[in-house]
Amino acid sequence: MKSSGTVSALLHHKGSEIWSVPPETTVFEAIKMMADKNIGAVLVMSGGKLSGVFTERDYTRKVVLQGKTSRETRVREIVSTEVISVGLNHSIEECMKLMTEHHVRHLPVVEGEKVVGLISIGDLVNWIISTQSAQIDQMAHYITGGYPT
Repeated sequence: MKSSGTVSALLHHKGSEIWSVPPETTVFEAIKMMADKNIGAVLVMSGGKLSGVFTERDYTRKVVLQGKTSRETRVREIVSTEVISVGLNHSIEECMKLMTEHHVRHLPVVEGEKVVGLISIGDLVNWIISTQSAQIDQMAHYITGGYPT
């Protein structure tokens, strides 16, 4: 069963609140924000422009395993700067494909040079489950005669 929908529809449902830090933020401060907001990634913004995405994965692989300290290391030293992003018209399937191909769990949503949202793999899975559930309900109503002819 194919799931339909666009990033625009997903953000309309989820909301487009964005959490970000400047590159000079310490890793500790970024991780604290992520814990406070219960999120797995923050955007790294410099001068109003997206310069990277800092994730829990970055922390574990580039700080903890490298023997660095989160209170002394700046986000700019370890952030993933090769950012894979999507636009509002991308389909949910395209987003899933990008995440799978690039082994990322978060995609910034960009229109022009402006960041308008951030979607996660969890957001996509929730969207797909909701869409499929609605489609199944519609089919069940049709089969049982719940729709007028």
